Amino acid sequence: MAVPEPAPDRDWWRGAVIYQIYPRSYQDSNGDGIGDLKGIIKRLPYIAGLGADAIWISPFCKSPMKDFGYDVSDYRDVDPMFGTLADFDALVAEAHRLGLKVMMDEVISHTSDEHPWFKESRSSRTNPKADWYVWADAKPDGTPPTNWLSIFGGSAWQWDTRRQQYFLHNFLAEQPDLNFHNRAVQDELLDITRFWLERGVDGFRLDTINFYFHSQGLEDNPPLAPELRNDQTAPAVNPYNYQDHIYDKSRPENVEFLRRFRALLDEYPAAAAVGEVGDSQRGLQVVADYTGGGDRVQMCYAFDFLAPEKISAAKVKTVLEDFGRVATDGWSCWAFSNHDVKRHASRWGEGEADRAAYLKVISALLMSLRGSVCIYQGEELGLTEADLAFEDLQDPYGIRFWPEFKGRDGCRTPMVWESKAASGGFSTAKPWLPVPAEHLRLAVDSQEGDASSLLEHYRRFLAFRKNHAAFAKGEIAFLAAEGDAVAFTRRYGNEEIVCAFNLGSKPATIELGQRAAHALTGHGFSGTLDGGTIRLGSYQAWFGRMA
Repeated sequence: MAVPEPAPDRDWWRGAVIYQIYPRSYQDSNGDGIGDLKGIIKRLPYIAGLGADAIWISPFCKSPMKDFGYDVSDYRDVDPMFGTLADFDALVAEAHRLGLKVMMDEVISHTSDEHPWFKESRSSRTNPKADWYVWADAKPDGTPPTNWLSIFGGSAWQWDTRRQQYFLHNFLAEQPDLNFHNRAVQDELLDITRFWLERGVDGFRLDTINFYFHSQGLEDNPPLAPELRNDQTAPAVNPYNYQDHIYDKSRPENVEFLRRFRALLDEYPAAAAVGEVGDSQRGLQVVADYTGGGDRVQMCYAFDFLAPEKISAAKVKTVLEDFGRVATDGWSCWAFSNHDVKRHASRWGEGEADRAAYLKVISALLMSLRGSVCIYQGEELGLTEADLAFEDLQDPYGIRFWPEFKGRDGCRTPMVWESKAASGGFSTAKPWLPVPAEHLRLAVDSQEGDASSLLEHYRRFLAFRKNHAAFAKGEIAFLAAEGDAVAFTRRYGNEEIVCAFNLGSKPATIELGQRAAHALTGHGFSGTLDGGTIRLGSYQAWFGRMA
């Protein structure tokens, strides 16, 4: 008798570890200096061996590459730079063979100005797609319709001489915003989503998910008091931070579209989505709004741990408890680094007495929090932010705000596989961004097999994490958060695990009290339990099961 296939786990995303791939910089397979899909296929066994559950691939659709793929000109095809649709199909098949889910970056808040939709929309005020983008008349004095600002600098409005109107662009002027108030736009974007689901993708990372809708009233954003400004979403030098963005993003109408999006996902056995929420004032509330109720996207992430402010015991407790309070039935996906922010090995690790030990303990902290986890390529190696010369920059964001803000190229340099190979084994040609000399000693082949290395720590801890369902699915309750020491429990079913961390270079203690606990092993840390006191050396952790 044939054994029936087990039903797909619709909840695979809850507590999943997602490995982010920036395809331009992961592995070049054809010697043009740019990473591609075949290169990713070659390295999938490495990711599976790390212990990840899924991969998230940054954009690879056809694009003029003004923002490196985040300006899409054809949603239903692969840019030749990265390969073909057949290459993508092969990637999905190989990932699934290795037990990895595949999530693709879906950029639907805006398109490229070279997309056929925009070319038609800008041709007249009466064409069939005239209302597919956000168009508005100038003020009587010719100035833009509102005071809204672009994250990439300057006004969010660009004058178009053909229509003699302004169009909205929250990012580059070459990235016009789609008009989500038009139902036909929503329908087309959902159809595109279905196209990729039919090709076997398991989910999506939704770029700038809270930018989909704008206020049709076109009201000016109010100023934000200086004491309320922060640099979570945009660098401190950007006047974007001077406004309270209540009319140009995070609009309530978005929730209904996300319900439509979720209904489509639910037609497939185990499709899921994670949304990127860029809102410096209300990020956690937006995450709660977009992930609650079971009928919107499964998870979102805000910028609480991606901002420059260094992680601390107090901040971890505050962010997690705030999220638990505002998002009682929501779910977050936590990350310390990604393709848009300075790598945390530099952002937080500079100045630590033992950076390698520090990176080990904060990575264990990340992988112990309630929520899903994103690991950005190379953070498992301890890659630092590359210090590039101005003439090496590719990122228009960094070129515009240089030198106070150097852009995003420093976190996008190629992955290093071989310490003695040209370009670290990334390519046989000159890579699109230089490989820093200091990265070569951190290459995969120099860390593999060394039990003390950061790479082997990630492998070890992810294996430890998989052995305890409480890490992926459990509730969280804090026991302590003082100085550099933070401790909490993760409870799932009959298992309750104590997780204690010392984020600093000086010894720390945490009182467990009268509750009995038994130490867990296999995680690689050397903290101890002495009576009711957890004793932690510098950058150490302790894990135990409550009796």
